[in-house]
Amino acid sequence: MAIIGPTAVGKTALSLELAARLNAEVMSVDSRQVYRYMDVGTDKISPSERRSVLHHLIDIADPDEIFSVALFVKLAQEAVTRILARGRTPLFVGGTPFYYNALFNASLTVDLPEDRKTRAYFEGLAEAEGVEALHGMLAEVDPESAARLHPNDVRRVSRALEIHALTGTPPSRLYSLKEKARSGMDVLYIGLNRRRDELYENITSRVRRQFSSGYPEEVEWLLKNGFDERFPSMQGFGYKELAAFCRGTMTLEEALEGDIRRTKAFCRRQMTWFGKFSPVSWYDVSSGSAKDLLTAVLETAKAHLGR
Repeated sequence: MAIIGPTAVGKTALSLELAARLNAEVMSVDSRQVYRYMDVGTDKISPSERRSVLHHLIDIADPDEIFSVALFVKLAQEAVTRILARGRTPLFVGGTPFYYNALFNASLTVDLPEDRKTRAYFEGLAEAEGVEALHGMLAEVDPESAARLHPNDVRRVSRALEIHALTGTPPSRLYSLKEKARSGMDVLYIGLNRRRDELYENITSRVRRQFSSGYPEEVEWLLKNGFDERFPSMQGFGYKELAAFCRGTMTLEEALEGDIRRTKAFCRRQMTWFGKFSPVSWYDVSSGSAKDLLTAVLETAKAHLGR
């Protein structure tokens, strides 16, 4: 079973309540929370809460590592095997649709990550060093894609290199995932949503809380220890803006507003992506109390688990 929905909708709070009642362990499905030392900006669950409910796939990579979707699938499957062997229930919780798709074998096409600056960088290399040089870079990391794409097709070659840079996985490998049953699990998605004005208000409040609770200091520490903008982990919303603040190219208020703006945009994309998931039981968090929501979701969960 999995709890999905846009950022700041309330997935974490519900997951803790459900896990306690279903003898479950939480599998984090969050591409940012895999990184150590990045706690405030990823709104990571506290150590005390992790002691109360066992969590997996949090703090498993350093920020200078490229954590690929293929590695996520491998580690998630291994963790599920261990959880089931202990007679417990795996509960997937998080807001990274790309990871869900890779694990549960949905279509990957809409969810391949994008970063226009990264793509522009590779397109610039083609202009500076030639299309053959760019195609040679792709051949080194993904021979299958290179064999499929002509060197003159700079747009697609750059896109393939962009995907590899963002995921650490050859694009051909990602496309092949949709052809294979990855998990063998019968997943039911519990979808949470709120009115958009509430979501945006929650996002703004959370970002302001993060900025006043050590987020700038966290980014400053990361930069001082060599975890800088070279790495995909530091390209996420908030971290990218605060890195610019620490380097003196952006004010703190500009960084805060940039974080809020990019988080809202990500929220909109999540709602589009998760709208394509199936089967989903959707719940409007705005329409009732937290107790009512828990009661309704528990009933659905127990029916799905045969309890």
